[in-house]
Amino acid sequence: MGLESRITSEAMILQEGFRGTGNLLNFIREVEEVSGKRPPTVLESTGHYHTPVLRYFEDRGYLLIIVNPLISHRAKSSSLRKVKTDIMDAYHLCELYYNEDLEPYKQLGIQLLNLRNLTRQHENMTCMFVQTKLQFQAVLDQVFPEYCGVFWALYSDVSLLTLQAFPTSEEILEASQETIANKIKELCKNRSQYWANS
Repeated sequence: MGLESRITSEAMILQEGFRGTGNLLNFIREVEEVSGKRPPTVLESTGHYHTPVLRYFEDRGYLLIIVNPLISHRAKSSSLRKVKTDIMDAYHLCELYYNEDLEPYKQLGIQLLNLRNLTRQHENMTCMFVQTKLQFQAVLDQVFPEYCGVFWALYSDVSLLTLQAFPTSEEILEASQETIANKIKELCKNRSQYWANS
């Protein structure tokens, strides 16, 4: 079997899991013997899943190039035949390596990695927060539509605590205006009684 055909047949080694990296390393060493040079290793970024493979080859001194999936997808979509296999993906990564000016992988410091993880976590929490507020408002519009617009800020502490004290329109109707105003004044001590009454 020629070296070129072996490259495509070895593309599926890593499907076996992390133990497949040993087989891949043996193949890369064969390429090294034939070519007389240590070949660069081109990987497509897969979030954090490619990290163990990255460390494995980094520890053995190989030049690594990590390709952004958006770039590799763009290269794949430029071909006329849309064939989606691991072998074709490996072939497209090879084409990218020879046709594009790809930068070698630079190991990020622990502080930068932590900052990246914190930023992603913050984005996830912000999305959950926004989604929760939208769901809350949708439910509130169904069960207590008159409540929206009572307070300037629907999600302020005083607004939410008032809603907790009087969760339905029936409870608001049963309570006197003075009871409601006193409750609002109790919840928002920095405002005047006049503000609570209005």
